[in-house]
Amino acid sequence: MATETVPTLAEIREARERLHGIARETPVFVSETFSRMVGRDVQLKAEALQRTGAFKIRGAYNKVATLGEAEREAGVVAASAGNHGQAVAWAAREAEIKATVYMPLDAPMAKVEATVNYGANVELTGEGFDEALATAIERAEERGATFVHAFEDERVIAGQGTIGLEIAEQLPDLETLVVPIGGGGLASGIALALREVNPRVRVVGVQAAACAPYTGATDHGFTIADGIAVKKPSELTGSILRETLEDIVTVTDDEIGEAMVLLLERAKLVVEGAGAASLAAVLAERVGGNGQVAALLSGGNIDPTLLISVMRRGLTSSGRYLVVRTKISDRPGELLKLLSLVAEERVNVISVEHHREGLDLPVVETEVELTLATRDRDHRDTLLDTMRAWGYAVERVR
Repeated sequence: MATETVPTLAEIREARERLHGIARETPVFVSETFSRMVGRDVQLKAEALQRTGAFKIRGAYNKVATLGEAEREAGVVAASAGNHGQAVAWAAREAEIKATVYMPLDAPMAKVEATVNYGANVELTGEGFDEALATAIERAEERGATFVHAFEDERVIAGQGTIGLEIAEQLPDLETLVVPIGGGGLASGIALALREVNPRVRVVGVQAAACAPYTGATDHGFTIADGIAVKKPSELTGSILRETLEDIVTVTDDEIGEAMVLLLERAKLVVEGAGAASLAAVLAERVGGNGQVAALLSGGNIDPTLLISVMRRGLTSSGRYLVVRTKISDRPGELLKLLSLVAEERVNVISVEHHREGLDLPVVETEVELTLATRDRDHRDTLLDTMRAWGYAVERVR
């Protein structure tokens, strides 16, 4: 490990003092539901309730607050998939310095708008974070501005490490902490802090299966956990994580989506994909250990349109949302008959669509697509079997 650039416990504690009154000490919630599901004590560290909606304010503010006068005059530049950009924009506004943030072309609009509202100039460039990062570094050098890296910076890492100090105080009996990994700054800071103040804690990192470079994967695709979709491991955080993490595991987008749905429904917490990855790994029982486990919910900034899609997908996966197609005679009363039979099975009909045109159907038939709300997977499967027993040819769409 390159120790000359690794923040010390003293520097993490200094960051905590610097953040006093700036970053919130986010709460920890015990979840009876999740504890019952996995058979162990599950705690939720709700960093999604942090200022600007994610943990990033800790590292960004710690960096900006330590800039010299000349650096402040030149302003700051950052690259971000969203949360880091918001944090840098907020910290720069508080310090009364200029900030420019480069974000991917397809960055969630909720994050783009929030960054602009915090006072930064936002430039959209590149297909993903890595492309935005390359452009931001180039522009910072051209302008003589300070580049505030999202994770490859010891002051940023020290700021994120303050979460580890909080967790050590809030959960003295913790066995395993699960942390999402994108660039690795969050996991690095927390692991460094806990190694010093409570070395008994196992720290397990989580990546989205579609983009998991820290596990050795080289194929990187789209993931709903855009906040941790970093394609290339960094040198500094990579060296820290190799020495401090117990393990790194992956979760699928379906698992992340289901965790997001459960967090919203059971814990009343809106958590983005990257933030829910830690709980997804706990629920999938991939993190090891059998004692108290905490999932770090790192952020809650999710685009509303994506949230709707994720909720529908999650509800479908859990058997709560069902779309089916069938055929009925195209005459009065047939649709009412079908809907009445469905209602008798205690199923809620969300929408009904008739499909007549463009289909190879007899003149006397019409296709009907039903969107239904069911209780669970068993209720869903029973309904499908029952509809077939009634004589309907049923095709499950999703």
